[in-house]
Amino acid sequence: MDPITAATHPDPYPFYAALRAAGGLAFDPVLNLWVASSAEAVCAVLHHTDCLVRPVHEPVPKAIAEGPAGHVFGHLMRMNEGERQRCPRAAIAPALQDTTPRQIEALVRARRLQDGAEGLHQAQFIGPASVVAALLGFSPTGSRLISALTGDFVACLSPLSQAPQLDAAHRASEQLTRLFQERIEAQDNPLLMRMGQGFEAADSKIANLIGLLSQTYEATAGLIGNALLALIGDPALRQVLRDDPAQVGPLLAEVQRFDAPVQNTRRFVAAPCELLGSALNPGETILVLLASANRDPQLNTQPDVLLLDRPNRRSFSFGSGRHECPGQTLAMGIARATLAMILEGEPPLERLTWRYRPSVNARIPLFSERS
Repeated sequence: MDPITAATHPDPYPFYAALRAAGGLAFDPVLNLWVASSAEAVCAVLHHTDCLVRPVHEPVPKAIAEGPAGHVFGHLMRMNEGERQRCPRAAIAPALQDTTPRQIEALVRARRLQDGAEGLHQAQFIGPASVVAALLGFSPTGSRLISALTGDFVACLSPLSQAPQLDAAHRASEQLTRLFQERIEAQDNPLLMRMGQGFEAADSKIANLIGLLSQTYEATAGLIGNALLALIGDPALRQVLRDDPAQVGPLLAEVQRFDAPVQNTRRFVAAPCELLGSALNPGETILVLLASANRDPQLNTQPDVLLLDRPNRRSFSFGSGRHECPGQTLAMGIARATLAMILEGEPPLERLTWRYRPSVNARIPLFSERS
């Protein structure tokens, strides 16, 4: 195991603990990058002005730079710094606060889930982006199409994707751009209109709406899936939720810390800097182990125990500092309503098996049923 393959290892947490014990920030000569594993190191990196979300020399990955997906990527607030990051965030983040749990729950429950593993797949990967699309004014049919296209677009964010996946991502970017242009021109959705007020350029507006969908897609799929894994592994916890369905919210709040859907992220050093006594040079890469920091006993007491009523819970799962995810509340709300609906159907969790979707940073279980 190494700090990258750990993301999809069955149990990476002892390995993360060993990294923290060896020093919160260390250079890995095999991977040729720095690894931040402690809460102190992760916080220092995420808040340092010289640790950027993209390399200075490559703002857009070379694999997609010349196509429609690269055009979208180049405008994403999560992949930019300064005004190109702050302006989209200022437009989108406040508008998301307009959504209510009741709205989200109604949209989640408007979709009938199939039984078994296929229903879980729909709940994880189709439903969340469909809910966001519906909030932005798309019809039920349009929302399902938006969700499918988002799944295709997300492939461009993974270095594991091959030419067929990247081609599909480019096509999805073109379709999503056209569909959002039509939605914006309709001027009939208050949430979409409010978001649009903060953008000077239409390209940036549409790109960041696509970005909102893509962030919802992966983070929510992982959160729902990892909560189900916690229930599969703990019959007593399943009974707690049967007795008190209101505990779904606390369960998800703890799972996002305990078994983070996004295990790591990266930062790129833009200027000479010092972090926790180590000198870093321009051009170097830092792998930021969010999931390891969440289990640091300096951040949370009893970090390796899943506690529904954990006091003063702290987590880096949705980022920290200037790039903290603006859709955290929305993602948690969608996951809460979705998991509650799944559990009402009393799914046969003991018949499920799973594997993690191939990824260098996300921890998303894919379920199937034992034959």
